[in-house]
Amino acid sequence: MSTTILVVDDEPDLEALVLQKFRRQIREGLVSFMFAHDGIEALKSIESHPDVDLVVSDINMPRMDGLSLLAKLQEAEDKKSTIIVSAYGDMSNIRTAMNRGAFDFITKPIDFVDLVTTIQKTIRHVELLREARRRQAEAERAHASLSRYFSPELAKRLAGSGDSNDMAVHWRDVAVIFTDITSFTSLVETVAPEVLAELLNEYVGGLTDVVFAHEGTVAKVIGDAVQVLFNAPGDQPDYATRAVACAQQLDLWAEGFRARWNVRGVNFGTTRIGVHAGPALVGNFGGSRFFDYTAYGDCINTAARLEGANKVLGTRICVSAIVANAAENFRGRPVGDLVLRGRSESLRAYEPLSAAGVEATAQYAEAFAKLEAGDSTAMPAFAALVGLHADDPLAGFHLKRLLNGAKGARMQLE
Repeated sequence: MSTTILVVDDEPDLEALVLQKFRRQIREGLVSFMFAHDGIEALKSIESHPDVDLVVSDINMPRMDGLSLLAKLQEAEDKKSTIIVSAYGDMSNIRTAMNRGAFDFITKPIDFVDLVTTIQKTIRHVELLREARRRQAEAERAHASLSRYFSPELAKRLAGSGDSNDMAVHWRDVAVIFTDITSFTSLVETVAPEVLAELLNEYVGGLTDVVFAHEGTVAKVIGDAVQVLFNAPGDQPDYATRAVACAQQLDLWAEGFRARWNVRGVNFGTTRIGVHAGPALVGNFGGSRFFDYTAYGDCINTAARLEGANKVLGTRICVSAIVANAAENFRGRPVGDLVLRGRSESLRAYEPLSAAGVEATAQYAEAFAKLEAGDSTAMPAFAALVGLHADDPLAGFHLKRLLNGAKGARMQLE
């Protein structure tokens, strides 16, 4: 890459001498020169040609001397590497120049061998600075992009590592969370655009904060739906535990959010959450022009279908047995053996509960055990449960199934 050098000196013969001495480098496109006769003219030249890489400036010039010019150059955001030229005996000015940020100096009368050597050394310095700025700009762009997906600390680490292996598409065991909002289409059609914008920005921002607090990765945001990954891109041995904790915190936050907006007269729907784990293709699927870190595979589809199962079950969170069994100290109750849409085999699912919820679920566990065993007393057991807890939609769901003649814990969901 060519280096542009601005020579600032009021000596009339210097321009011709410089062009003569550097004719080979100029011909080969290694350097190009601009000339100014004082500091004011130099600043105007830099303003018109901000691509100037290097300034070679005399000190004693009319209107604005070299030291004043140097001070102006150091005040600018894009500081120019500067070589100061001064009389051999003027060491006090040279010392001042170096203190003000000059990269190097040469003395008059100019020894052109010394000038060439000094310029070459400074060009190497400029190239190092240019490469450092390029890397910094790349890191800043990477950080800005990664911050959409990853927690701030993880985004900073990934952007600074310069290692793209974590971003390449590969198979990886992950835990997946899918969220969606009930009746969102109706909401879009009934609220004003500015209200919808405020609502969605607050909602997605709040969910993202919860995900980042658990060091999860936001893989997709499509309207009201959010897809979250754990154990990607970095290793998280406790990814199942994180996923369950995150799902419960998302539910808690979303319920609070819904209540706040309902008070404002906006009928915001319930957030449904599905959680599953397994192998998935994970990485950047955006090609060379875009960054789209996400995941694909049966594991992802299953999490999405578990999210949808909540609509039928009346629950807000539905977690697969794979996640429940892998999570540390999992608290929850069995939902049943779900045959999800498009599947022939069943998947045991659970509803995670808080510590307080677990204490109140002993009666449910007894009723579910009877349901699972095909015991005829399952129906009165669930009827009694609904009588005590009319606000328990899952108990009501099982009672309705039994009243309609269903048996066992296996159920087909469309």
